This record gives sequence, structure tokens and C-alpha cells, in this order.
Amino acid sequence: MKTIHILNGPNLNLLGQREPEIYGRETLADVESACARVAGEKGFAVALRQSNHEGQIVDWIHEARQTACAIVINPAAYTHTSVAILDALNAFEGPVIEVHISNIHKREAFRHRSYVSLRADGVIAGCGIEGYELAVRRICSLLA
Repeated sequence: MKTIHILNGPNLNLLGQREPEIYGRETLADVESACARVAGEKGFAVALRQSNHEGQIVDWIHEARQTACAIVINPAAYTHTSVAILDALNAFEGPVIEVHISNIHKREAFRHRSYVSLRADGVIAGCGIEGYELAVRRICSLLA
């Protein structure tokens, strides 16, 4: 079974608790469950991971080169700062979809710039955790 890696950056371990007026009340476990359901319908599996450490995310992207057919990534704050994550994604040959729970373009100006978007095959922002499901659907479509 082909696996889609779903990688999450800093503070997303607090999803459902931190700023629910922006990020909602759903948790990463809810994200994983929804994505597994969507992927499973199309014959794919998901592996969801979260780290507050940039280097760990880079290592997971490197690992994905051997173990994943695609990456869904919500780099969180690293979206706007991490050339290292961009460089790692550039070394990954499968589809990459960037996801943001909130609409980053309606927020502070520094959030309007994404290094990850320079590599992403698609960007989904402002759809809540449903954005992850949309990303998984798109990847399944691209790989069909």
C-alpha cells in the first residue's frame, strides 16, 4: 500500500487547545483519522507526524524519499522561515501539498510569505482541518 506522509510543524501538538478561535477544537488525532479514512477509500495509507524541531522535520522528509509516495505538510511557523525544509522538499520527487488550517493571507504580514510554496504542487489555506482531507484527495487524484 502506498503511504502519504502528513508532516506537521511546531505547536500543532496543541491543536484543539491552542487558540481554538483560529485553529478550531479538533486535534491531530482527528486529522489523522479523517485523512486515514479518505486515503483508505483510494487504496492509500497515511503516516502522520508532528515535531517542534526543524531538523526532525527535515529528517522525515529525507525518509519520505524512500517510504512515501507523497507529502502533505503543514510546516506551521517554519513555513515563513525554513530554507532547510524547502531544500529537503526539493529533494523529494513525489507530490507535495502545503496545508494551513487558518487563512495565512488574512493574518500578520510576515505569514504571507511561504518558502514551502516554492516547492508545493498545491497550497490549501483557511479550510480548517478539512484542508488536510482536501490535500489527501488531491494527492490520490494526482497519483491515480
